[in-house]
Amino acid sequence: MRIHNAEIAAIFNKLADLLEIQGENPFRIRAYRNATRILVDMPEDVANLLEKGADLTKITGIGADLANKIKTIVTTGELPLLNETAAHVPPLLSQLMQIEGLGPKRVQRLYKELYIHNMIDLKRAIKQGTIQKLPGFGVKIAQRIQEGVKYLSERPRRFKLADTIPVADYLLSYLKKHKDIKIAECAGSFRRRKETVGDLDILVISNENVSVVDYFVKFEEVVAVISKGMTRSTVRLRSGLQVDLRVVAPASYGAALLYFTGSKAHNLRLRKIAIGKKLKINEYGIFKGKKYIAGKTEKDVYKQIGLSYIEPELREERGEIEAAQRGKLPELISLNDIRGDLHCHTHATDGKDSLEAMAKAAAELGYDYIAITDHSHSLTVAHGLDSQGLQQQINKIDQLNQKLKNIVILKSCEVDILEDGSLDLPNSILHQLDMTICSIHSRFNLSQKKQTERIIRAMDNPYFNILAHPTGRLLDRREPYAVDIAKIMQAAKERGCILEINAQLARMDLDDVHCKMAKELRLPLVISTDAHSTSQLRYMCFGVYQARRGWLEKKDVINTHSVSKLKKLLQRNR
Repeated sequence: MRIHNAEIAAIFNKLADLLEIQGENPFRIRAYRNATRILVDMPEDVANLLEKGADLTKITGIGADLANKIKTIVTTGELPLLNETAAHVPPLLSQLMQIEGLGPKRVQRLYKELYIHNMIDLKRAIKQGTIQKLPGFGVKIAQRIQEGVKYLSERPRRFKLADTIPVADYLLSYLKKHKDIKIAECAGSFRRRKETVGDLDILVISNENVSVVDYFVKFEEVVAVISKGMTRSTVRLRSGLQVDLRVVAPASYGAALLYFTGSKAHNLRLRKIAIGKKLKINEYGIFKGKKYIAGKTEKDVYKQIGLSYIEPELREERGEIEAAQRGKLPELISLNDIRGDLHCHTHATDGKDSLEAMAKAAAELGYDYIAITDHSHSLTVAHGLDSQGLQQQINKIDQLNQKLKNIVILKSCEVDILEDGSLDLPNSILHQLDMTICSIHSRFNLSQKKQTERIIRAMDNPYFNILAHPTGRLLDRREPYAVDIAKIMQAAKERGCILEINAQLARMDLDDVHCKMAKELRLPLVISTDAHSTSQLRYMCFGVYQARRGWLEKKDVINTHSVSKLKKLLQRNR
């Protein structure tokens, strides 16, 4: 049985939640939180490392106790301590921990003071207004709980793309070991690189349908076989992810891959175009009457209806077909185009690694530059830098730049945008920086008008360069704050500011629709990782996926340029 890092991390994170609700030792809780972060950041599954005989205690932050617990999870698929702890805490309470701003202390009070054990108890407390009467709660917290419960109950079950990639890779590698499988590939929203995935659609080419389906349902992570036929099967994996397998003939593979990649809206347009040419498209091929004329490759299918090949990320019926008809499809940005990362943190504030370690890791990725953007000293971020602390870091960067080869460290800071639109640090220190990255970490509940005005007022500061994670959303946890993004983009363009595509797995902010909006406005964007460790620098690929879905090309993204050109782009009339 193979268990992936994301699953182990989820176990430790849930355990930390439950222990925190119970009011257990904070140092013990922090150890499990740290283990969660370490596992998510690791480039290789610990299951692989254990198979190779690796000593997990050699990993920074993993002691003997955690190493033994990880081995237990990898071996058995569960952690006895979690089961024991969960037996003493109602399941609803760990669900409430997913609501942004509702920490363990408040959840604990709901449990102990209002005796809330289940959703019925919670809804009754909301209806009767008893939550807002608790000291430290009030109307706003009660409203946030009500909105959070509604959001959690109504959202469809989806998985972050990053969490599905190791599962898909492992499943595909398993399938490719079958002697009769010639090709195996994931289609659907996974192939279109949507930020979240509902299920996996896998296509294989084989002439031995029955043996392939039998082999598929024996995959070690399968916990339920939902359906099983001659050429297709549906299973549910241990993670909860549903996987559909379809076995197709070589002559139909391209047509099937196109059909099952989607989107539905894109496919519908293709069928309408085909009908206009007296052709028919389906998952088996493209036909004239009953005569098969193409279907082996996607390019063949597109060609038969007069279109050039359209990249999977663009297939959302957002103008890609018209662009293909005019020969105006974008030349999408690739990971190889990125020359540096402009949003990174060190252990000076809330990061994990040193300034030098981050720079060297960026150099190993082939980058020309990296911006160190540790947080300003706002109360919303613990251990942030004040002017004196930032000055000390500027001096360290100057010294390191004289020492390091093949990489330039840009002097920067992630500066909080305060409620009145002012920046958290004075211009007297900001003028020494190569750039600033500015962001909102508080007062998410302002009206759209006030939130928009707050950001635009901050952009009026001549030392404002980049708006980080512009809508403030957290996938599966927090909706975007109310903001007029069109106004923000127009204001940014007028002032020479730039918006960020934040590649942190929980953010992916801007989204693909807003990326395309920025491109149409000719507003430059930057793709950054918001890395809090050297390993998180690898998140850049997810930002690139988002940019590709938003039609972005190399010319649309500022960190595809050399450091000298980048610095010119960052200059404003100061």
